[in-house]
Amino acid sequence: MTENGVHTHAPHEEFVQEAAQGHHKHHSLNQWVAIFTAILASLGALVSYQGTRTMNEVLLYKNEAILQKTHAADQWNYYQAVSTKAHIMQLALALVPPSKARLFREKIAKYTAQKVTIKARADALEARSRHADRESARLDRPHNGMALSLIFIQIAISLASITALTGRRWLFIAAGVAAALGAGLWGYALWLV
Repeated sequence: MTENGVHTHAPHEEFVQEAAQGHHKHHSLNQWVAIFTAILASLGALVSYQGTRTMNEVLLYKNEAILQKTHAADQWNYYQAVSTKAHIMQLALALVPPSKARLFREKIAKYTAQKVTIKARADALEARSRHADRESARLDRPHNGMALSLIFIQIAISLASITALTGRRWLFIAAGVAAALGAGLWGYALWLV
């Protein structure tokens, strides 16, 4: 401050003050890179979560398909056992005197009725297995797109990091292109679900 009451700053103080005020008005490249990287990291986390969740569902449906197929195989084995019993009763019917045939005919009728029920259960279990297999395949379709999406997002983050170190704007543009590809692949993968 001077004697006449006017306050003045040294030239370097004015430069620092102007730079500080200008700093708030215009964001530097590093600030944009930091914001961009934070957004990409969030997007990458979301894509990773969805990919993992989708793969877990794929595996659950695949396990369900295998389980239902195993139950169907058990029913078909039971069907074969009942068929074998029926054939043995038919053979016995041919060998016994007519006075004892009634018991064997009753057993043959019982086994024939059982086979119808067992076959229906086996067919239903196979249908459930096919349905679970189709669901597993449907959910697996977007997996590759999500994985590629995550790769491009990670490339974009890497390019943005290099941009922050080097200050090269063209790297930031390349990071934006990689991020756009990643976001596009993610959108396409979601559309496949």
